[in-house]
Amino acid sequence: MSNIIRIAVGDILELKKPHPCGEKRFTVMRTGSDVRIVCCGCKRDMTLPRIKLEKAIKKIYPKESSDE
Repeated sequence: MSNIIRIAVGDILELKKPHPCGEKRFTVMRTGSDVRIVCCGCKRDMTLPRIKLEKAIKKIYPKESSDE
């Protein structure tokens, strides 16, 4: 059993394969057993199973918290 990767709403994920528009970065909108992400290029949103998404992640850029 592998460790669960910490993904928070507002994080930007860089995936291994690009979206059809050419962008590799996605913003996290919702987390859970399914994760909703939005393409930073064309703004298309999609919901993926967490297991599939975790395998596709190359790098995580944490949300910049300027409210605190």
